Amino acid sequence: MTEQQYNAKRLFLMSCVALITTAMTFAIRARLENVWGAEFDLSARNIALAVGTAFWGFTLAQFIGGPLVDLLGMKRFVRIAFFLHLIGIVATIFAFNFWTLFIGTLFIGIGNGSVEAACNPLVATIFPNDKTKMLNRFHVWFPGGIVIGSVASYIIMDVMEWHWSILVGTLVVPLIVYGVMMWGQKFPITERVKMGVSYKGMWKAIFKPVFLIMLFAMLLTAATELTTGQRISSLLEGTGTKPILVLAFINGLMALGRGFAGPIIKKINTTGMLMFSAVVSMIGLLLMSYFTGATATFLSAAVFAIGICFFWPTMLGFVSEKMPETGALGLSIFGGAGMLSTSIFLPISGALTDGGATGMEILRYTAILPAILIVIFAVVFATMRKQELSAKA
Repeated sequence: MTEQQYNAKRLFLMSCVALITTAMTFAIRARLENVWGAEFDLSARNIALAVGTAFWGFTLAQFIGGPLVDLLGMKRFVRIAFFLHLIGIVATIFAFNFWTLFIGTLFIGIGNGSVEAACNPLVATIFPNDKTKMLNRFHVWFPGGIVIGSVASYIIMDVMEWHWSILVGTLVVPLIVYGVMMWGQKFPITERVKMGVSYKGMWKAIFKPVFLIMLFAMLLTAATELTTGQRISSLLEGTGTKPILVLAFINGLMALGRGFAGPIIKKINTTGMLMFSAVVSMIGLLLMSYFTGATATFLSAAVFAIGICFFWPTMLGFVSEKMPETGALGLSIFGGAGMLSTSIFLPISGALTDGGATGMEILRYTAILPAILIVIFAVVFATMRKQELSAKA
């Protein structure tokens, strides 16, 4: 299929709106964690299990969708995402206990995963010469969507004091928009198919050592970013700030940073950017774990935001640029692993809260993750640098 047979700009914008829908669910869940806990009489661990299903539902969609995107096509997966989102939103609006909340969140999570399973390879395919740059621009709308969801949460829950179901209902707006934008559009074939890499070759490529090492790193990068964001209401309780506004602030900075990722990528390679992110995110977590008061909390949150800003899209850019033969499967495995790790770390974080650990202490424990990443990225950077020098010689 040639470039003229599909509208690349419209497909990219559609992908961005679909990601906004996904991201808003994160902000809304973060704001409603304590609300649902009180209304449904749930412990911190149980509410973490209920909202955590969004992350392993995402993982399920990624792991199942990854191998099938090339076969069934990206358009079918966007359609699947639309209907799963619709079911999940309606089910959550009418939730009344742990299991109904669990089911609604699960459907939303699978819908979120289907968006990424389709749209990550879609962006990489329609922009083959600017993958990391455009994946960062696409992922502007994950923090961007969280900002939208956070502001909506503050207005609806804190200013207007309306029922939480109205807040969940706001998700219908971006859902309808990306559904309309998808309608009647032609989609390209995936990059792996275009390259002529066999299905067997795609599976073989994901067992290369560098892929597996970076896959482990994806577990830690995602947990650093998403576990902290999802539990922001509990972690920053008692700091003298509105946690949902801190979440909006963090994600606003992330969106701004990702929008200007292109020039930064030209100056440092993807591995260098990941090393920078690990160091700064660790510092940000440690600062947030000691600072209190509005000004100090927002300043430490700014450092954390700069640290986690490029993690997710640059990890995807790494696998797409360095290992394109892994195709949609490689991107889906990375995305799925990221969400799987968050579904694991959320209940652990919730259990620590139930056990008496303060939000400050949990932030310090979380800082161990980027510390491990510093070592991993240093090894990968040195190894790849050695390989590049050997190839030139």
